[in-house]
Amino acid sequence: MPAAPRYGAGALADLPGSALASLGVPGAVDVLGLPAVPRVCVLLVDGLGWEQLKAHPDEAPYLNAMDGGPITAGFPATTVSSLGSLATGVPPGEHGLLGVQVAIPGTGRLLNCLRWDDDSVDPETFQPVPTVYERAAADGVEVSYVARRLYRGSSLSRATTRGADYLAADGLGQLVGRAELALRRGGRSYVTVYHADLDSTGHRFGVGSADWRHHLRFVDVLVQQIAAVLPQGSALYVTADHGMVDPSERIDADAVPELREGVALLGGDARCRYVYSEPGAHADVLAAWTDLLGDRAWVVSRDEAVANGWFGPIGPGMLERIGDVIAVPHADLAIVASEREPWLDRMVGMHGSLVPAELRVPLLSTIRP
Repeated sequence: MPAAPRYGAGALADLPGSALASLGVPGAVDVLGLPAVPRVCVLLVDGLGWEQLKAHPDEAPYLNAMDGGPITAGFPATTVSSLGSLATGVPPGEHGLLGVQVAIPGTGRLLNCLRWDDDSVDPETFQPVPTVYERAAADGVEVSYVARRLYRGSSLSRATTRGADYLAADGLGQLVGRAELALRRGGRSYVTVYHADLDSTGHRFGVGSADWRHHLRFVDVLVQQIAAVLPQGSALYVTADHGMVDPSERIDADAVPELREGVALLGGDARCRYVYSEPGAHADVLAAWTDLLGDRAWVVSRDEAVANGWFGPIGPGMLERIGDVIAVPHADLAIVASEREPWLDRMVGMHGSLVPAELRVPLLSTIRP
């Protein structure tokens, strides 16, 4: 079995609480040992894995020269789960945003948490944990979230950014300008900046492709420019939600009879599959998926994954969202579903697994006294 994410000892979920503690918010715990400052900016670069960053020093000289090192994302190593942890300061098992596609308990349906394709699911109740933005604002901290206008008011944003003043920024210059504006508000400020384009470039062209490397150069400039406009007493923390790999082998769950038998729903993603079995078929599904994938993926029951700490503590009502069987490729493999998810089959770069290339992300910092 792989090592679980380092919840409580060096995971992305530990960053928000540590940041709030550095701002003096009561009850926040500084697991990461961050210095006390009146202003904090967290820049989340979607898809910037630690291993990918260290493999490209020429494209990202500023980032590679910053202080810091690797931490782990949560499981699955994917945007939804990480945005949930960045919003709440708790592991995925508590906030319930447990992957791209999870079961809506008691309905026999899946919810795509990125697209939020079911209007009957209320974001504020589906993700019930109070956000760090709400906690900080309640203590008088000026709280802002800087990201694309497209995401403002979306269901995922309602689940993960409530309590923050959402500042729309549709380009790199706007990200810098809005971050500077937000950091100068009030006596204390907490600002999250989210940049999505490195991840989308990797999905389309592959991590390490020329397109991806060119965009990494822009990310390096973005970080340098935000650092340049930090007001006095500010700390900038640069991190990510996951890394990425380019699997060359694919197995199609829609085309392999052994992977369809006894399966009621297929959720998750290509590098972390949630398999929801029909009543009475759990043991057979686990055996079939293990026989077919066991040398290329960790195939475990839900109970085993929970016992191994993959999700962290499990909150009330969250267990049923997870598949009865979980298949996590550790080899050069993607588990696609060409009929149900044609959009996924077209991707080059993917993520979600517990392998270091996907799980480890940077936590880099610069401080202006």
